[in-house]
Amino acid sequence: MAERELDRLRQRIDELDEQLQALMNERAACAKQVAQVKSSSGEAVFYRPEREAEILRRIRQRNTGPLPDDQVVRLFRELMSACLALEKPLRIGYLGPRGTFSQAAALKHFGHAVELAPLAAIDEIFREVEAGSADYGVVPVENSTEGVISHTLDMFMRSPLRIIGDVELAVHHHLMVASGGMADIERVYSHQQSLAQCREWLDSKLPGVERVAVSSNAEAARLAAREPGSAAVASDAAAEVYGLEILASNIEDDPNNTTRFLIIGDQPVAPTGRDKTSLMVAVHNKPGALYRLLEPMARHGVSMTRIESRPSRLNKWDYVFFVDIEGHVEDDKVAAALQELETEASQLKVLGSYPRSEV
Repeated sequence: MAERELDRLRQRIDELDEQLQALMNERAACAKQVAQVKSSSGEAVFYRPEREAEILRRIRQRNTGPLPDDQVVRLFRELMSACLALEKPLRIGYLGPRGTFSQAAALKHFGHAVELAPLAAIDEIFREVEAGSADYGVVPVENSTEGVISHTLDMFMRSPLRIIGDVELAVHHHLMVASGGMADIERVYSHQQSLAQCREWLDSKLPGVERVAVSSNAEAARLAAREPGSAAVASDAAAEVYGLEILASNIEDDPNNTTRFLIIGDQPVAPTGRDKTSLMVAVHNKPGALYRLLEPMARHGVSMTRIESRPSRLNKWDYVFFVDIEGHVEDDKVAAALQELETEASQLKVLGSYPRSEV
């Protein structure tokens, strides 16, 4: 009796698989037709962040299970990635080498049907996108434990690129070696941010062991793979890429450790109704300057979610502020607040309006 029921269910699964496959290919055929229409009309932009955000939001809202929302969204992200590749394959620059959290963030945002270009430094990512050698770039901007990545913010002072999206990634660090055990470790390689995020664990488990900051966690894994007595603090992806054994997992001091990444490009993004806007604002060095920066936001009901200051590098003790607010520059209340703010600021630059990350 049970065997007959299993056969019936398996047959139904096979039927559903056939239907899903047919529907996926029908969707892909539509994507190719979209590409033809865009090409014939002279439209050069194939990736639309606002369109993808709206699709994924509707998918999440209408999901009734039993698959969890995040898994359904991830499945559709990959389907959308594959269909977009039929329209125009995207080249994405990220902070390399292979196995970094930046690579994981790029795959989470764009899916796996893209060409990934590992680059050695954040400024190289900006240059590749500005030159058109990469369609978009993925750069880290802040960590929930250690704060902002200042080099990324500084790049926006001189780059014409816009922020077109962001993605948050839960970050888990692992201690890994090529061979041996904890007692054999003489030095630990990792990015300075990761060493800081694992400080308490390293103090407790590897006291006195040298810590060496390098350009990325993946570079740390590469060094550990070839140097006896060396270990790396890096991701499980880096362990797989460089053939390392994980001695200890999830060694970050904060179990909710999260890094936010920005997607950079050169196109404006239309409003979706659930957006955020990033600004760079410079103010005159005089009493009340910061208050006059914030007051128009409050009066027009614009919620500010983040503010960071950086030296302007123009005059001593002059600063620029990086501000995130809720809403889109085309929203009436945001536009009104920014119009007033422009009269008070010595410089105002909209870095981008883009959909809020929800996955």
